Amino acid sequence: MPLIRFVREARDVECYPGENLREVALREGIALYGIKGVLGNCGGCGQCITCFVEVPEGTSAAALSPRTGVEDQKLRNRPPNWRLACQALVQESLVVLTRPQVGLQGKEAAFATALAEPLAAGPIAWPQPPQAEAEAEPDEPIESTTGDEAP
Repeated sequence: MPLIRFVREARDVECYPGENLREVALREGIALYGIKGVLGNCGGCGQCITCFVEVPEGTSAAALSPRTGVEDQKLRNRPPNWRLACQALVQESLVVLTRPQVGLQGKEAAFATALAEPLAAGPIAWPQPPQAEAEAEPDEPIESTTGDEAP
């Protein structure tokens, strides 16, 4: 499974390829929003722009889905390596900084440390559901267990 390394929280979280970054973060209890976002986020529609994340320079372009039109519009005055978590689908393992707008002392060193430890590649597809077992025997009549047999 792809691994998301959340720098600010110092946590690694696994997800399936194609999962929404916002949904993974919230499921894992990652504080994706500041106070303004907690009080007024749009629920993942890309309208409130409060779920900013920063992906370090040099991260593979294939790690996340391409920027959406919503992101291009909403993030036009933001750094190019910022994404909206609600619009990004995780494809490969990557490092993420949540709430980059509030800053992080020693951010470059934190990114360097996070990138120094290898990230697991993970599978490239969702697991297949278990196959239904074929019935080995035909249906048998149900026997009465009450002892009340009809004549």
